[in-house]
Amino acid sequence: MNRQGKKKKVFIGMSGGVDSSVAAYLLKKQGYDVVGVFMRSYNLDGCAERDAEDARRVAENIGIPFYAFDFEEEYKKKVVEYMIDGYRRGITPNPDVMCNKEIKFGIFLEKALEMGADFVATGHYVGIKKYKLRIKDKKGSQFIIHYSLFSAADKNKDQSYFLWTLTQEQLRRCLFPLGNLLKSEVREIARKAGLPTAEKKDSQGICFLGKVSLEDFLKDYIKGKPGEILDINGKKIGEHQGAHFYTIGQRHGLDLGGKNYELGTKGKTQTKPHYIAGKNIKTNTIIVAEGDNNPALYRKEIELTDVNFINPGIHSLIRANKRIDVLVRVRYRQPLVSAILLLSAKDSIRINQQYPHKSAYRIIFDNPIKFVAPGQSAVFYSISGEMLGGGVII
Repeated sequence: MNRQGKKKKVFIGMSGGVDSSVAAYLLKKQGYDVVGVFMRSYNLDGCAERDAEDARRVAENIGIPFYAFDFEEEYKKKVVEYMIDGYRRGITPNPDVMCNKEIKFGIFLEKALEMGADFVATGHYVGIKKYKLRIKDKKGSQFIIHYSLFSAADKNKDQSYFLWTLTQEQLRRCLFPLGNLLKSEVREIARKAGLPTAEKKDSQGICFLGKVSLEDFLKDYIKGKPGEILDINGKKIGEHQGAHFYTIGQRHGLDLGGKNYELGTKGKTQTKPHYIAGKNIKTNTIIVAEGDNNPALYRKEIELTDVNFINPGIHSLIRANKRIDVLVRVRYRQPLVSAILLLSAKDSIRINQQYPHKSAYRIIFDNPIKFVAPGQSAVFYSISGEMLGGGVII
């Protein structure tokens, strides 16, 4: 409550799933004035109506007002077109990151504040903390409130990876009620509270596609063109239907089955997997590497653009010390790996002209890691689990 004894108002995004349902329930129990909101966005298989109805039933169950905000046009422009454009340019974009940046913590936050909200909340599994920082400037010494994001208690569900674009101004308006809970605990809370979504299965894959495959979706916007599949020595070993539809690390859909490779034991052969190690949109070719541990699948360092630091002071720290030690993941649920983060040499920025570069950073891994896809997010953490920020791999 505020100083006048009025409850703080929270608009919570309710997707119709168990996580956001429990988040809304917990906020109500904590004494907030909670308003449930279903965000209508672009959807291909019609499941949005079912999800909206599930969200409405939960809101009714816990006794909170419920609205549906229509963000379909904004979602098409900010998320769907972003994804299509990324694949068209030969990278692997992350629509979930863009959805959080532009929709959930962009226009949803703005609209909620306009309607009198003090905070917005979601069912993300992520920890948030605030503390006082002492800063010195020309006016002397003063304290400011600083917000930090941390990995969730449930490491298997942690979603901090998708939130690296958030700013201090956004975070001071955010609540994440599930940060300290395990998924099993969330399910149990839902059961005990009698929430209609207690046993509802989690959604998988890209949310707006539903049961539509990514390749089938992209073919409506990007024309397929047969091209060559090359091994790492440049030898043609197969054909594909368009380099745009493939991503680094992909194994399935290459149609290279049935090829046997000698393993060294006379008379015994076994099919080894092939993974995409690289692709060239201009020549419409993809390069594959044979075997799980082929060196061609690994990278020792990467360049980043569009970098955002949750703590703005990290940028100054890097400039002062030239580098900082971090833990990094380059895709969702990948184990964190040790690395150093440093400013990139200016000449390295020209290696990729697909992005407008203001500044760039470089990550050097302690040990090479595999399946690094340009366009995906590299997110870095401190040893303590604080999420420092992230950027787009180039």
